[in-house]
Amino acid sequence: MNGEYLISVSILSADFSRLGEQIREAEQAGADWIHVDVMDGHFVPNLTMGPVIVKACRRVTQMPIDVHLMVESPGELLYDFAHAGASNLTVHIETCPDMPRMVQTIHTLGCRAGIVLNPETPVDTILPYLPIVDLVLVMSVNPGYSGQEFCPEVLPKLSVVRQELVKSGRPVRLEIDGGINAQTIPSARDAGADVFVAASAIFEHPDGIASGIHLLRSRLLK
Repeated sequence: MNGEYLISVSILSADFSRLGEQIREAEQAGADWIHVDVMDGHFVPNLTMGPVIVKACRRVTQMPIDVHLMVESPGELLYDFAHAGASNLTVHIETCPDMPRMVQTIHTLGCRAGIVLNPETPVDTILPYLPIVDLVLVMSVNPGYSGQEFCPEVLPKLSVVRQELVKSGRPVRLEIDGGINAQTIPSARDAGADVFVAASAIFEHPDGIASGIHLLRSRLLK
């Protein structure tokens, strides 16, 4: 962990033919978490990774594995991802009518529980659950694909959540995901985020993974 701010590298933009090598390179460059975007082709218009990918990540790193479940029925997948090696299991408020039960199940499985908010969803929907979660993830793009443009309209939501977390005094991480790069990360930081998910800004950086991470870290410290 590098001080107050954490960088969670999303393998959605990784070269899967060299996944283990790239995860090790990211870790050596100072990454804090590995972010795994799980999509079911229903809740979001894409189909991506299952527990086998988490298991492969766990074989090559001891970094926390941050699993983001962009799926219609996350409750059916919690056990498999937890036992594959997930550290965080983060579920969408839009798909969880019984969030307290979902959080309790995640905690029973030995993982940190996170709640996710899509750009169009009112921030008030997640506020009642701040006392029970370990992580809040605010999406700054519509979930489904890597490389989308950052939506600055979500920044006020970040600020509201940060204010509520400060009032509570609980050590809850506030994460942002979508369009995070050297240009957008300072505004996300200033709005209250302390965990930053980046995919293409790291794995598609023209000078390599380490340069991508170092650039983001330098922008956080300015």
